[in-house]
Amino acid sequence: MNSGPLHPDLAATHWLGSGEVFVRRLLRALTGAKRSIRLEVYIFANDRIGRAVRDALTLATLQGVEVKVLLDALGSNETRGEFWTEFIRVGGQLRWFNPLELRRLPVRDHRKLLVVDERAGGTGGFNVAEEYSGDGVSHGWADLGIVLYGPAVGALAAEFDRMWAAAADTPNLRTLLKRNFRTTRRIVAPDIQLLATGPGRTAGAFQLALREDLAQANDILMIVAYFLPTRGMRTLLRQAAARGVRVRVVVPGKSDVEFSRRAARHLYGRLLRHGIQLFEYQPQVLHAKLFLTQAAAYVGSSNLDVRSLYINHELMLRLTDPDIVQRGWHLGEELCSRSARIDPDTWPSARSWFERLRDQWSWWVLSKADPFVTRWLARDPR
Repeated sequence: MNSGPLHPDLAATHWLGSGEVFVRRLLRALTGAKRSIRLEVYIFANDRIGRAVRDALTLATLQGVEVKVLLDALGSNETRGEFWTEFIRVGGQLRWFNPLELRRLPVRDHRKLLVVDERAGGTGGFNVAEEYSGDGVSHGWADLGIVLYGPAVGALAAEFDRMWAAAADTPNLRTLLKRNFRTTRRIVAPDIQLLATGPGRTAGAFQLALREDLAQANDILMIVAYFLPTRGMRTLLRQAAARGVRVRVVVPGKSDVEFSRRAARHLYGRLLRHGIQLFEYQPQVLHAKLFLTQAAAYVGSSNLDVRSLYINHELMLRLTDPDIVQRGWHLGEELCSRSARIDPDTWPSARSWFERLRDQWSWWVLSKADPFVTRWLARDPR
């Protein structure tokens, strides 16, 4: 896969096409930092990769680099306690987003963001954990990301600082579902838009931009780990297929969240009937988030499900440079080529009544019950 070296003189923007490339470039970037490191991630694991990254962050701090690490309190819970003791002792800064309280539990910081020296920045689907250190084919999860240099990096740094401040303020939970957390798209460089979203009942920046691109697309390819599109998004995909657009969606054949995979399967029949092509990635767990049309490539942390679109904090980039979009298509086609296509003729009879009932139940829990419980927990107790 096209990954490109992490060096500002070689490319202003380049793709990270596998976890093993991501881990290698991440450690190199942390080791080479001179002034500052900003790292925001949902899962930071207490395993071989997590300890290596933590030690690199600690060493950078000892060398005078200002290091800030922002972790989700739920996703990175296994590194609480003594894991960060030495890092903090030598001057590293650590904050936890949204403490683990029952009423606050559903709203998470699912973003992945790294900015080094305000000269290089990146985002994608990668967490800091052992399962992200493979090639996605023979071992490890299939994932991808993007590295940027130039004017967009300052905007990424400012976006990190916004969430860093939010983690310190711990806003009243009732405000988390109001519109002030639904940010708008920002043009941060030529051909790059930053789409940061948070909890709310209205469509966020990523969803609005994607809708516009889908409505004008003549070819659509989605690579998505958790696929539970809203009714409006399904309508757009059906309309595109009806006007002759090739619409392909690649989802996991193997998933770390089996409940989500079953929920997605509940939608297969109605999508297949409208000419949408569905594929399941076969070699390993698929964790990537890549959305492609002929005009744009979207990459970042957001899945196409209710939780990503309306509950979690997410970060996506919309890239429109033709060369970058073409390279994104290369990555997407490579993942699609390793996927098994769902046969629309045999799918309706391929599952037992129990499997269909189980899939329907999974869909109801994730698309209906989850957002309802989130709003109920966030209600004003007075």
